[in-house]
Amino acid sequence: MSETCDIEMEGHLIDSLTLTKALDKIMSMGGEFEIKTFQVGKKKHDTSYVKIAISGEDADHLDRILLALHPLGARVIEAEDVHLEIAPKDRVVPRGFYSTTNHLTYVRHHGAWLEVEDIQMDCLIIVKEGRAICVPIGQIEKGDMVVVGTAGVRVVPPERPREKTFFEFMSNEVSSERPSGEIIKQLAEEILATKRAGGKIAVVGGPGIIHTGAAGALAELIRDGYIDVLLAGNALAVHDIERQLFGTSLGMDPQGNLTSAGHRNHIYAISEVIASGSIREAVEDGKLKGGIMYQCIKRGIPYVLAGSIRDDGPLPDVITDTVEAQKAMFEALRGVDMVIMMATMLHSIATGNLLPSRAKTICVDINPSTVTKLMDRGTAQAIGLVTDIGIFLPSLAEEVGRLAEAP
Repeated sequence: MSETCDIEMEGHLIDSLTLTKALDKIMSMGGEFEIKTFQVGKKKHDTSYVKIAISGEDADHLDRILLALHPLGARVIEAEDVHLEIAPKDRVVPRGFYSTTNHLTYVRHHGAWLEVEDIQMDCLIIVKEGRAICVPIGQIEKGDMVVVGTAGVRVVPPERPREKTFFEFMSNEVSSERPSGEIIKQLAEEILATKRAGGKIAVVGGPGIIHTGAAGALAELIRDGYIDVLLAGNALAVHDIERQLFGTSLGMDPQGNLTSAGHRNHIYAISEVIASGSIREAVEDGKLKGGIMYQCIKRGIPYVLAGSIRDDGPLPDVITDTVEAQKAMFEALRGVDMVIMMATMLHSIATGNLLPSRAKTICVDINPSTVTKLMDRGTAQAIGLVTDIGIFLPSLAEEVGRLAEAP
């Protein structure tokens, strides 16, 4: 026996393709729909509203369709409070728990809509002391009141920007056939606009930044106050310090020539920092006099170095406990408005998992699969540029400097 219910959607449904995606989802899942009300926004900033009757083969089929439509902002019209169940043990969740998207989310509790704090993808929502909080499964505690099902949960997906910005100029496709000069100009303007508005910018970087000779450009951006957070691994920091101490990275000089016994230089670099006690102490005792990590210390820029099983050393500053590293990354990303990911697949994907979809995100890598994998794993707001970071980053730093000095 078929089941039917009414849903509603509101926002920039047409130019953001939200309605198209919703109707396609209904049909692809074998459902039926009838548009009962459709009020179309007439001007650029006007929103649209639609009321749709959806039919499924039975209650279970209808529930599956509604669950698939939920991330698009569809909500059942009959408003009801969110359903809560108790977590029976630490890190054990009730069956049917609500799994979050990284979009702005609200839950209805005691008749009031609460914005979910710390939203990130693939987590749970607990309601505690009048607050709705997004919590990873590893932080669920016995007795937490966990949101179950989609009733009383409202998602607001991101929409196409209303104003002309870099993130409207670009789409979230991946291509190496773009006018990179214009892209660099647009991104530089976006960086300046973000900083002038009091926003925060994070960089996620890999060792390719050092190997391609782009480290000086990133150090310059940090020195001049355009970067507020740095997320990386052991390798970026090690080779940045190796470059400063020995003039090599992975034993190669800036011209790409392998130096005699240069393969040992990164080990020496690690040893020198350990002898000082930390990167900060290596700066303070005059051992480290330039580079990316030096500028982070001098500018007071927070950084998180998350380790991996492949690391040499590692440096004393590296967090080797992955759970603790994830927590530190999440805390560092609080309030970040823009994230620029460069030359690192694993750290880019890990950071993407922690970001709300409102954070403007660009991923730059010579490998197209880095960008596509980032998007495929849920960071749908990301836009990608496939290019050589050794050319891109110095050009970006130069353009930011030029625009900043322009009258």
